[in-house]
Formats: sequence, C-alpha cells, structure tokens
Amino acid sequence: MSDYYDAFEMSPVPDPGPDAVAPEPFRGIYAMPAFVTIPTSDLAASVDFWTRGLGFFELFSIPGTLVHLRRWAFQDVLLRSAASVPAQAPAVSFSFSCVLYQIDPLVEACRAVSPNSVDGPRDTPWNTRDVEVITPENARIVFTAAKPFDPASQEARNLEAIGITPPGGGRGDNEEHA
Repeated sequence: MSDYYDAFEMSPVPDPGPDAVAPEPFRGIYAMPAFVTIPTSDLAASVDFWTRGLGFFELFSIPGTLVHLRRWAFQDVLLRSAASVPAQAPAVSFSFSCVLYQIDPLVEACRAVSPNSVDGPRDTPWNTRDVEVITPENARIVFTAAKPFDPASQEARNLEAIGITPPGGGRGDNEEHA
C-alpha cells in the first residue's frame, strides 16, 4: 500500500496534457506557504528580467528596497536590494511549474533579455520538460512542465518503481485517502 494520494485540487498547476491551460497570474493576497528571496545589486534590471523573461508581474514594491513578484498562486519571489550578488550561480536551484506550451516562449524571452541565460530544455526521467535559467542575480531557476502521461513509457516505469502509479492504476490507488 502506498501513502501517496491524489491531491491535485490543492494546486493551481493543471493536469498535464496537450490541452493543459496555464492559470492566469494570481493577484490575490494570501499568507505565503513558501517563497524565495533573492538579493540583487540592480533591482530595476532584475525586475526587467523576471517580468519580461520569466513572465512574473510586480505585485508590489518598497522603492529601492524590495519588489514582490508573482506568476501563479504560490509562485512568489522577493527581490531584495543588496550591495552585491554571488559571482556565480549556486548548485541549489528553485523550480517553478509551468505548462509545456510555455517552455519555448520562455526560452526565447529569456534569450532576448540575456542571450546566455538558458540551458535546455531537456526531458527528465520523471516525465517533465525542464529549462534552467541563470538570472542576473546568479540565481539558478528551473521551469518545469509535466509531460502527458504515457503508461507504456520509460518515465511511467520509473515512477512505478518508486511506488507512484496513475489514478485508477490498481496497486496504490489510495482510495481511502481521497
């Protein structure tokens, strides 16, 4: 028996598929369950990259000090003014969900703002297509889109090997949790 169960109703991320539609930018105010704070020595340039390249919008700002950016619900970034930023991107990354049709335009937009900022896209063994972006602050940001699920794929076998099966897939359907 698996301890995992389908809880997709909690997330703004749509079910993967060719007709998946990204949610609209979320402008509501809520208690943020998680967010990332990124220091920047050029707040204006950072806001420009994050808005034009990555598709975030400015929720609010404290001039010269902080800008709160957002895409979908629960995709919050605080850009904080700092005297300096790291000389290179750290090994750690922060990931944001998107849908497949957003990957190529995101790559193009980031390259238009900063030509050498993008690595990928690449497909993963866990059934996503990812693109890695190094921002002007040297933050390592990954945009990840779930690919349509193919039960005959290697990715499906990879997931099943760790106990994750599709809904209605028999073993581990977690009916008692639904």
